[in-house]
Amino acid sequence: MSRSNRLGIVVTTLVSAIVIASCSQQTHRGLTYPKTAKVDQVDEYHGVKVADPYRWLEDVDSPETAAWVQAQNEVTLPYLEQLPAREKIEARLTKLWNYEKYGTPSKKGGRYFFSKNDGLQNQSVIYTMDSIDGEPRVLLDPNTLSEDGTVAFSGGSVSKDGKLFAYGISVAGSDWQEYRVREVGTGNDLSDHIQWVKFSGVSWTKANKGFFYSRYDEPAEGEELKSQNYYHKLYYHKLGTPQAQDKLIYERPDKKDWMFGGNVTDDGFYLIISLGRSDTRNNAVFYRSLAIKDAPVVELLSEFDAQYSFIDNDGPVFWFRTDADAPKGRVIAVDLRKPERKNWRVVIPEAVETLRSVGVLNNMFVASYLKDAQTVVRIYNLDGKHVRDVAFPGLGSAGGFGGKRRDKETFYSFTSFNAPTTIYRYDMVTGESTVFKRPKVDYNPDDFVSKQVFYTSKDGTRVPMFITHKKDIKLDGNNPTYLYGYGGFNVTLTPYFSVSNLVWMEMGGVYAMPNIRGGGEYGKAWHEAGQKLEKQNVFDDFIAAGEWLIANEYTRPEKLAIGGGSNGGLLVGACMNQRPDLFAAAVPAVGVMDMLRFHKFTIGHAWVSDYGSVEDEAEFHALYAYSPLHNLDKGTEYPATLITTADHDDRVFPAHSFKYAAALQEAQAGDAPVLIRIETKAGHGAGKPTTKRIEESADVRAFLAQNLGMDASALDDSQRQ
Repeated sequence: MSRSNRLGIVVTTLVSAIVIASCSQQTHRGLTYPKTAKVDQVDEYHGVKVADPYRWLEDVDSPETAAWVQAQNEVTLPYLEQLPAREKIEARLTKLWNYEKYGTPSKKGGRYFFSKNDGLQNQSVIYTMDSIDGEPRVLLDPNTLSEDGTVAFSGGSVSKDGKLFAYGISVAGSDWQEYRVREVGTGNDLSDHIQWVKFSGVSWTKANKGFFYSRYDEPAEGEELKSQNYYHKLYYHKLGTPQAQDKLIYERPDKKDWMFGGNVTDDGFYLIISLGRSDTRNNAVFYRSLAIKDAPVVELLSEFDAQYSFIDNDGPVFWFRTDADAPKGRVIAVDLRKPERKNWRVVIPEAVETLRSVGVLNNMFVASYLKDAQTVVRIYNLDGKHVRDVAFPGLGSAGGFGGKRRDKETFYSFTSFNAPTTIYRYDMVTGESTVFKRPKVDYNPDDFVSKQVFYTSKDGTRVPMFITHKKDIKLDGNNPTYLYGYGGFNVTLTPYFSVSNLVWMEMGGVYAMPNIRGGGEYGKAWHEAGQKLEKQNVFDDFIAAGEWLIANEYTRPEKLAIGGGSNGGLLVGACMNQRPDLFAAAVPAVGVMDMLRFHKFTIGHAWVSDYGSVEDEAEFHALYAYSPLHNLDKGTEYPATLITTADHDDRVFPAHSFKYAAALQEAQAGDAPVLIRIETKAGHGAGKPTTKRIEESADVRAFLAQNLGMDASALDDSQRQ
């Protein structure tokens, strides 16, 4: 079967011919693009008239858009298929990808639960064990839910007694989830079926008779993947009853953009409700007593003045991680009997490092910090006294440390750029780490070196960057280099292992990842320095990273590529618009490209907190100044560009990429290709089957190799190891 068929391109040739024949075509270096039809659409913002000639591509379900998608893929897929390096790259990716991958275990009711992928399974399988040394038993295998692996496990929660498993699935990468309940002992599903869940997990009551979850109203037919997500609601579902009888716990009809998450405290006495809204990354926290029937919801922290993350409670004393009066985070105690701010008690003061998360295990706080984007974990007693640090095998990223207050063991993962994720068991009493599962990958980690450098951005800000490559490269300015970034929403980029990047480096490439502003690596101030009116700092930081790599003879513009996804796709689009001379290739993935209309679709309104709003005049001008769609200059020689998106992406609406691709193809003056790869039966990225991940990675690396002049012959040696 051809790759075109595997992508599921099904549109009638007749419709395609009609649409394409009505437009002239453009040819660049042997590629003939369909010239996308334009409409006379002009919007006015604060007195500024803005044309939007590709507005019709926002109707992603229309026959015309479907024909356009087919026409674009009929250009892109043959180009990618014939790239000389692609076959070798895909073969090496497949070989390396084929290793066991374990998730971090959790423990409930004396049983252990974890995920595992044998290597090339499309979806990881959920297992359970009676003891740490017990025989694993399959609890849920998502690979049996669809023939092509596009139905994915999207989240789950085990009841407190370990007997029931509420699990969510999503179809074709959509953010929409539906939940069912499985008996752990028998593997049988109960009758419970919960639909239209989004941006929510489930949280069981102490008695295991039901759980809390959040959902939206069912969208109109045909609008599931594009309608705006407003009026989130928090419900309680009682086992054995239909969803129509679920009890509404909290809603705000007067605040359509508010979102709610409900979690039951470990002692089972309280429901903690975290509230978010579109215009700020701060949140509020309410609670409801579960010990009193029909108790009211109490507004505990209602000002949206900071971020508050509930940790645990000691009766009526609640512990929170917060950046209130502490930009890098601290732990405070709030007593429900005297909750006024003046009575808050600092348990763990703000440190030099950034506090990212806190849990309570064995009656001790486990606090995870970032020190220059690398994980440091410290253990404190409940009075805030430092007990010890967790010893890691090197510099990298650690995650996990889940569990309950009296647990004496926990598990964590550790990874770095040249070390695959290893799972450790941690003894909370002795502080000893032991390997639970260590993967075996077909490569030699000693062949690679990773380091962190610091460079200066345009305004003098010092920015860290990780650089990883084979040990034997020469700093002569000729190394193909892939510069990857994100820079937004308080998201942190920390060291991680990637088969795709490993293959890139085996081919002689350099992988560089800067921790630019907009992320959370250095706390609230670092995040806010890349928000709204300050967003240009993010692009300046990324451009400065490329300039540093060139100045220090890692690479040169003809060998430098950039990539990023989602908000990182925006980053790539903005930077290649602003400095097309600096980069030879660009891969904006599932990007936010239309900064004047991002709020019009699905959950886009929630991004106003980071981007700002076109309703505000100053913020409109800032958005308009860098919006990738609106800042293309016709007649400019842009880098070779491979835009990637998916038809089921209901996080970043695919029309962002559609419109940007059409505009960039029209604007391109040079010979470098401008292509869009549109995956079908896939979404924003979560739950994407392994087969699709390998295909896309092979396409991207082959595209970069072709347009940076890379020789893939090194992979011949790699595959003989």
